[in-house]
Amino acid sequence: MANQATRTPQATPSADEIQAFQRATRDLIGVALHSLEAAGGGISLPQMRMLLALDDLGRCPSSTVARTLGLGASSVTRLADRLVGSGHVLRGSDPHHRSVVTLELAPLGQTLVDQVLRWREQELARILARIPPMLRAATADGLDAFHQVVGEEYAADLHGPVPL
Repeated sequence: MANQATRTPQATPSADEIQAFQRATRDLIGVALHSLEAAGGGISLPQMRMLLALDDLGRCPSSTVARTLGLGASSVTRLADRLVGSGHVLRGSDPHHRSVVTLELAPLGQTLVDQVLRWREQELARILARIPPMLRAATADGLDAFHQVVGEEYAADLHGPVPL
């Protein structure tokens, strides 16, 4: 943590600042992966991403899930097939449009999502408690500013799994 005191703000990001965000990316992905291991659901990160999307969306057409995740229909079908097979997702149809396939969390999927999010929250609290409060608050402010610049739609145009 000694580097923070010696950084001088610059108009353009320094190599050290960029490297700090690179490390933070790896660290946060590590927390996400550890949360999946801790939950013991045997779920991959892309599968968890779909479960989290369904947790937000509720029962919806698979095309909505594909658009939300920035994936093609065939990728969503493959992910859904695995998650239906494992009992985490329910597949259905729209009674008004029989050709529309719907997806929703099964009770097992909801339980897993709840466990993973609870574990992440507890783990982040444990980690953050080790950072001095003023630095922790400043870091949170910086991350909020980063999110404002990046925006919600940043990852929506990608065509591959992006962790949630």
